[in-house]
Amino acid sequence: MKNLLTVLLSLTFAFSTSVAQDASKMLKNSLKTISKKGSDPTANSNEISNAIAEMNEALQSDDLKTQAKKWVSAGKVLNELSNNELKTKTLNPEYKIVFPNAAIDAFNAFASAFELNDKKTKKDIGYGLEDVENHLNNVAIFAYQNKDYSTAFDNFSTSISAYDMLKKMEKDSRLDDPAIRKDQYFYSSVSAYYSERFQDALPYLEKLYNDGASDAFVYEALYSINSEDNPEKALEYLTKGREMAPDDTGLLFAEINHYLKIGELNKLIGKLETAIEKEPGNMSIYNTLGSVYDQLNQKEMKEGNVEKANEYFTKALDNYNQVLAKEPENFDATYSVGALYYNKAATYVEKLNELAADLSPAGMKAYDETKAEMDGIFKQALPFFDKAESLNGNDRNTLIALKEIHARLNDVAKSNKYKELLEKMGVTNN
Repeated sequence: MKNLLTVLLSLTFAFSTSVAQDASKMLKNSLKTISKKGSDPTANSNEISNAIAEMNEALQSDDLKTQAKKWVSAGKVLNELSNNELKTKTLNPEYKIVFPNAAIDAFNAFASAFELNDKKTKKDIGYGLEDVENHLNNVAIFAYQNKDYSTAFDNFSTSISAYDMLKKMEKDSRLDDPAIRKDQYFYSSVSAYYSERFQDALPYLEKLYNDGASDAFVYEALYSINSEDNPEKALEYLTKGREMAPDDTGLLFAEINHYLKIGELNKLIGKLETAIEKEPGNMSIYNTLGSVYDQLNQKEMKEGNVEKANEYFTKALDNYNQVLAKEPENFDATYSVGALYYNKAATYVEKLNELAADLSPAGMKAYDETKAEMDGIFKQALPFFDKAESLNGNDRNTLIALKEIHARLNDVAKSNKYKELLEKMGVTNN
């Protein structure tokens, strides 16, 4: 039994040694392939990819993953690969980087070596991190310029991790300059945001916010990311942004959209008037302000405040007319004037229904007078809806309004014409 146990132990030891040797050999061969083929990554992309996979497999073996020098060797070779591609890209701007994650993988290799706390490799790790920091930044810039924002973020953000590690090692870094470091955080956040990696963007945006950034983007992005799930926090970011960048129109329009969304119309008026001062040629602002006044007009009318409603009606009409004076073919303003009159005429319907029950001579007279007044307002709306149809014949709301107006004016043929058009469009319940 003792002899058998000795044999088994010997076999186990031999097997373990063989596995370690196989892993070492795999790593050596894979690094050799990457180094040799890395001078032309485009032609050798498959071989390099396979070699990187083998390298990673070898480094995860029980024997090699605790050897800092092996990780450093991997980092050096990956740094070399990234450097080769960056040189080619600099000489030939049309060149497409084949391994945009090479610098990231190099950093991870040096980071793994650093965590093992091997004093013998400390100097090589420092040199490697200094190189990889520059590679990460350059790959990120090229990716950003090509609007490959996800790759840009991965490299920008990893360069910040490289900076943090260099500081732990008491080494110099290009990010020692506060202005450059701020830019790195800024472009990390922009890249993450534009690639719709919003949760990845948040830590960088929040740092910039806490550091008192003056960039309007920071506040607009924080508002946008938080607006659905945390509207109070979103408004806090937006308010601070307006304070830090009062002249930024993007933040102004974000604020306008915020108040539109929550229905705080009175707060909107001043914001929109400010927007008009900043962009007097932007017709959409006039249309929006007209819409706000129209909504206030309808609100006051429902509450029975006729005088105030008429005041808002006039202001809405004035804004739409300002648009049409400059852009007679503006569909939104044309439709909105028609809708303004249409909605005003519609307020007479309830009163007409009440008067219809009074069959006395006085009641019938009041009914006829009220209907004539209502029809007159519908007639004011009609040419604007006709014009709107000529500008966009597929707008369903325009066709529905035309059908209803002609029905109110007892023009059954025209009303049916629009009904048929709507049915062809699949609108049957109108």
